[in-house]
Amino acid sequence: MNVLLPSLVSGLLFGAGLTVSQMVNPEKVAGFLDVAGAWDPSLALVMGAALTITAICYRLTLRRGAPLFATDFDLPAAKAIDGRLIGGAALFGIGWGLAGFCPGPAVASLAYGIWQTALFVAAMVAAMLVWEWMPTGAAKRNEPGTVVTVPGSSSTSSL
Repeated sequence: MNVLLPSLVSGLLFGAGLTVSQMVNPEKVAGFLDVAGAWDPSLALVMGAALTITAICYRLTLRRGAPLFATDFDLPAAKAIDGRLIGGAALFGIGWGLAGFCPGPAVASLAYGIWQTALFVAAMVAAMLVWEWMPTGAAKRNEPGTVVTVPGSSSTSSL
């Protein structure tokens, strides 16, 4: 089944939500992260609403036998909180605080045509490519033969 159109519509909807909520504005993000100064809590409401909707829809979606546009749910097999996860989260947060962007809003911000955003996205893509080329990158992320069972359904996914 063709997944390009649903993927495009989902991406456009996500980008529109990021733009309307001003998550694409680095100054707004910096104001949210400045808890010791002129803190702007409005993005906490955006994130709280997004988490609530995601939690509800995730539970409802996993009750289905399979996704609408794929044969199986593709869920992560790893459940452990380890040094790599904590280090990655810390690196993500530091980058978000320094640049005012995380990956989704950065890509959506490319529509504004600002060279700094394009530079950020280029650096982000370069870092992703370097990770994929590293011996520990793709090999450790998806070890072959891992089976994921979706709770509450008969669906499994082989990684």
